[in-house]
Formats: sequence, C-alpha cells, structure tokens
Amino acid sequence: MAVDVLLGLQWGDEGKGKIVDVLAPQYDIIARFQGGPNAGHTLIFDGKKFVLHTVPSGIFRPGLLNLIGNGVVIDPITLSKELDQLDAAGIDYAGRLFVARKAHLILPSHRLLDAARENAKGDRKIGSTLKGIGPTYMDKTGRNGLRVGNLEAPDFRTRYEELKQKHKEHVGLYPYIEFDLAGEERKWFEAVERLKSLPFVDGEYWINSALDEGKKILAEGAQGSMLDIDFGTYPFVTSSNTITAGVCTGLGIAPQKIGEVIGITKAYCTRVGGGPFPTELDNEIGEFLRREGGEFGATTGRPRRCGWIDLVQLRYTIMLSGVTQLVVTKVDVLNKFATLQAADAYEVDGQLTAVLPFDLCHENYQPVYTAIEGWNTDLSGVKEEAQLPQACLDYVRFLEEKLGVRVSMVSTGPDREELVLR
Repeated sequence: MAVDVLLGLQWGDEGKGKIVDVLAPQYDIIARFQGGPNAGHTLIFDGKKFVLHTVPSGIFRPGLLNLIGNGVVIDPITLSKELDQLDAAGIDYAGRLFVARKAHLILPSHRLLDAARENAKGDRKIGSTLKGIGPTYMDKTGRNGLRVGNLEAPDFRTRYEELKQKHKEHVGLYPYIEFDLAGEERKWFEAVERLKSLPFVDGEYWINSALDEGKKILAEGAQGSMLDIDFGTYPFVTSSNTITAGVCTGLGIAPQKIGEVIGITKAYCTRVGGGPFPTELDNEIGEFLRREGGEFGATTGRPRRCGWIDLVQLRYTIMLSGVTQLVVTKVDVLNKFATLQAADAYEVDGQLTAVLPFDLCHENYQPVYTAIEGWNTDLSGVKEEAQLPQACLDYVRFLEEKLGVRVSMVSTGPDREELVLR
C-alpha cells in the first residue's frame, strides 16, 4: 500500500480540513506530518463548526485511527483544548488518537521567546502566529529540543528546567514584554498529564507496520506550499517542509511509498500576515472577496489578504509536490463576478516569464492577467457537475488546461456536503 498526501498549494487556508474529512471514510488512518498549532483546519457539518490545530481532521469519522506524526510540534495546552472540544461534541477518540514519541514539544518559554523576537523586529515582523513554532523547530535542528517520548523519562523535569533557563537567557537579549511564564507553566504541566493519557507510539514503525498490513493512509498537511521553509517566500515562511517531501521525514516513510498527491487550491488566493503576495487586491474587490469568503484566520483571527488566483505560483507548487489531482475550493465566493482574472505569467524587466522569481520579496515583477467569464450565479444546492453553470465549468477546465492536472473535486460551500465530485 501507499500513503496518499493532501496538502495546500498556496499560502494556507485552502480548505484542507474539510477535504480530509470528506475523504477520510476511504482510509484507515489519517496522519499529520508537519506544523503545529499555527495550523487551523476548519470543519463544518451538522450545523456545527470545529477548528483543529493539532489533531488530524479524520477524528470525526468513527473507527478511523489518527496519528500526530514526528514532524509535528505539539503544545500540550492547545492539544488539551482541542480534546475538550471533542469531549463536548461527544467524539470518542479513545484508542483512535496516537502521538509519535519523536514529535517535539512546544514549551511556554518557546512562546515567550517567539513573542520577544517578533516584538523586537518592529516594522520588519514576518507575521509569526506567536505560538512558539519557530523557536521549537530551532531547538529541534539545534539538537536541544524535548520530545514527547522524553515525558516518559525520570529526568524530564530536570531537562525541562535546563531548556527553560536557556530560553530565559535568550529572552534577556530583547526588549521586555509582558508574559506570565509561571502561570503558563502551571497550565502546561496540567496539559502534559492530558497528553500522557494518549497512547505514545514509535511513529515510524507504527505507520510502516500499518502499510505492511495493507492499511490505507492519508497524510494531512498544514499551512501551504508557499510557506515551505526551503521553497516558500523566504523569510516569510513557516519552519517546516509543507510539500510532499515533508511527508517522508514527518512520518518516517520512504519516497516510493507515496501514492496520490491531492493538492488544494482556492478559486482565488489569500495570505495571512506579512510577505509578498503577487496578485493581492488592496481595493474594493479584495475587500469583497474577504467579506464573501469569511477570510479571517482560523488560528489568529487576522483578516486575510485576498487576490486573484496565481497560476505561475500554482504551477510551481504542483511541480514541487508531484500533484496528481486538484481540489478547487470556495468557487462559491466568486458567484457574483461577471469577469474573473487569473495571473498566467509575470512581467520581469519587460520580459514575460512563467517562472517564479527567486526572491519575490525584492525582485521587480508584475502579474499578467487573463480574463475569464464569470458565472454570476448562486451555487447553493449544487452537488453534481451537471448542475454547475457552464461558465463555472469553463473556469475549472481552464485551470486544468493551464495547470496540467485533473480537477477531481469542486467545493461550492463550507459544509462537508457542499462538494461536487468530478
């Protein structure tokens, strides 16, 4: 068996949570492979809204196993709140939610360090969610981090105190900020006990044994491909690999065990926080997209920047991850447009190019748009391809032609039922 992959192709917020939830019944295991509580996967069904930050989106499907992989960084406080949400909804996750021992822990002092560093940057902020993600990954690569498996060791508290002291020394290099470290620590150690109630596993052996047994597995990505630490809009990126390659290191599987790669893109484009955004519409059209799409961060609540779809950027991320099928979400947000735009090339120094510039932060480029007829029709209740307006179908086929990948699903609304299979 192979591991199928589902990931976002833009700057995050593409609607991955809903699609994982819809696809989940086809699988035995859903596994998160990177990121941390900076992720915000929103699911809406039965008139209720759920936002997951660490728990895989397959948790709402009875009988399905869910793994938080070694590539994920875990804040026990955030995880505990998610478990409270599941308890309140009557979701039975006992024996269905597993945690890889090699996943790294986010300490309260990681969050303190994150806030101090970002505050010190002033106008040069990179848009951190202040969840401690960056400092945790820095400790991971610096070989200082604490992992979930360390919670089982008798000297864990000693190692915790040593790392905390190191963080406090670093924080002393920055201007003072308000942060109740002692109070956050009390909450953190209470939440650690909750984390320890979940089964810890050696994730790499666990997932490969499942493959050997013929289990069907879906790897769930967080954030978006343009936030990848290596290939995103550096330095305005996250601290992990958000593309398909991250699945291998984030779960402990070999490259030849990757199967289908399902890429998610909105019918337009959004970004949260700072950083380059070639097709951004800082005008009434952008504001309309924000309002119609409810474009506010699930994790931060920050308003998202909005713009037209960027085909140059999408071809880039499709190439990086070997995408085999596309899902286009939020087509309903474009319902009221008579004409749409899609950036099909960039103009760089007077020359047209379909190649993404090395440094979007500083290079001089302008998107070149192609106009497409809109459908100007309400898509409410549309659940079959034959019910889509012709102009909407033409838009989907335009994307397939330009991107070279089949569109297998079109999302026409936020609920799990509002989805057209093609």
